This record gives sequence, structure tokens and C-alpha cells, in this order.
Amino acid sequence: MSQNALSFDELFRAAQHSAVHLEMRDQYAVGDEAHDFNTWLATGRRDVDPASEYWAPWTDMVSRAVARGLVVRRARIVSEPVTDYIRYEHAGTVVNVAAGEQVRWLPRRRAVDLMLPGADLWLFDGTQVLFNHFTGDGNWADRDMELRTEPVVVKQCSDAFDAVWDRAIPHDQYEIH
Repeated sequence: MSQNALSFDELFRAAQHSAVHLEMRDQYAVGDEAHDFNTWLATGRRDVDPASEYWAPWTDMVSRAVARGLVVRRARIVSEPVTDYIRYEHAGTVVNVAAGEQVRWLPRRRAVDLMLPGADLWLFDGTQVLFNHFTGDGNWADRDMELRTEPVVVKQCSDAFDAVWDRAIPHDQYEIH
């Protein structure tokens, strides 16, 4: 994303109809989650307080967006048996749902015949795709995410997300394996 491009928060707040997120990694190592993840690994307890310092910025932004009519969906493609990180994500997803997100999980074995983008992404209003790039160990590869608006790229990502969403299991029905 160039210096003049909108930030993620600005793109999210500007969305009028939908914001969808496709996550395809089994492990992330982003620094802003490190303390919470390490606490969960050590204790088995996850911060699930939507008003906590950890969650409040996200839950406030999502709940305000949902209240104004934005549909927020998140689909996660996961390998089974799942990694500790996916167990951690699953344990915290109750907060995403409480904020107004719709979340589904798709076991990777059920996605083998889907054509998927090469990176995680956010799709805003079906017109802008923000790709998230990560290193092999799951950290941010580049904090300046890649924003694409070419209709063919947007359509490919939208079609991929819809195919994943149609097969995925709603959060309240997905059991960790």
C-alpha cells in the first residue's frame, strides 16, 4: 500500500455493505498477539473479555460497523489436527462473534478443489482487496499491505471467499480436531 493509501482501519470504516476476511494459515506469529498467545499456552486461559485492552479496539470497531449495517464475515481454512495457534484462535472466536462477526471454519481437506488466492485477504464491499503478507514463520512480511482494485482480482477473491464460505462450518458447530 502506498503512503497515500488508506489504512486498514480507514478501509474498514469506509466499507458500506461488507467486509470479509479469508485466513488460510495454520500459524501466525504477529507481535501484537504474542503475550496473549504465550499466556494461553502456559495457562490454557484466553482473554475473552470484549472490553479488555487486548480486544476493545477490535470489538468497538466491528460492533459499530455491524450496527450501521455492515456484514462482517471471517472464514478460516485450517489443517486438522489443528495447531496450537488455531486452538488459541478458536478459543477467542467467541469475542469476534459477540462483536457481530460471522465466523466459519473450513477443514483444509475440504478445500482441495477450490482455487484460492496466495495470501490472506480482506475484501471490502466487493470492490477492494487488501492482501496480508506473512513470512514463513507467520510474522508480518510487510506492514504496508497490498491493496488491489482491479475487477478481475477482486472477482477472483470474491469467488474464492464465497466458495470457502459455502463449504465452511459455522463457528458454533465447528469442533476442534
